[in-house]
Amino acid sequence: MKSYAKVNIFLKITGRQNNYHKLISRFMLIKNYFDEIEFIPSREDSFNIEGDFSCKTEHNLIYKAYIELLKYTNNLDIKEFFKYNKVSVIKLIAEGSGLGGGSSNASTFLKMINDNLNLGLSIEELVKVGSKVGADVPFFLYDIESANVSGIGEIVEEFNEEALDVNIITPKIYCNTKDVYQTFRKNFYKETSDMYDIAKFKNLKSSEVFEKFNIDEANDLYIPALALYPELKDYAKKDFLFSGSGSSFFKLI
Repeated sequence: MKSYAKVNIFLKITGRQNNYHKLISRFMLIKNYFDEIEFIPSREDSFNIEGDFSCKTEHNLIYKAYIELLKYTNNLDIKEFFKYNKVSVIKLIAEGSGLGGGSSNASTFLKMINDNLNLGLSIEELVKVGSKVGADVPFFLYDIESANVSGIGEIVEEFNEEALDVNIITPKIYCNTKDVYQTFRKNFYKETSDMYDIAKFKNLKSSEVFEKFNIDEANDLYIPALALYPELKDYAKKDFLFSGSGSSFFKLI
């Protein structure tokens, strides 16, 4: 099953909630860039993910989705299924690239196991599980092309537009999301808290964001990411925007 990437057309911080940052962001699905996930019959001693990942299994968002699903359903059939099947991922979306690959993988996994085992979970229930795994997971669960995402990622409102064709450049720079947010909070903190400004962003077509804003105006995380990874500047070409906490840049085709 395809596990699609996303870009953040804009990303503005609107406040803080405990250790999390509240935001308003336009997420757009990229359907020509994806990982592929399947369940492969295999006798396993424990939950097994096969793929080109840099993290240990217990830190993988697919594994975290598995654990949260077990907690939510208390369904032992899920654990039994993975004694005889492993998760195989053909990984094309780079890690630490701001394209949501891990979150997309987790959401795809949740939908696959819900269908394969006929769990009968509603989209709202899957979102409840997914929101415990990662802030970007709910967007991918809704299967929509464009959405305004707010809160800490749990509020997903479909935006009525077709996904844009974009050219994505992903340098071989791993941007640590936690470090970028911490740098933002410590050295660059600002809020888009005025309701007029928030509404202005929410109502803009994605194509208009490219026309009206430059790279650091569109994404509050670009400057802190640049402070941590100065080599990003080599890729910040004219007409490109920056996705999430990086490291990917994209522009309209």
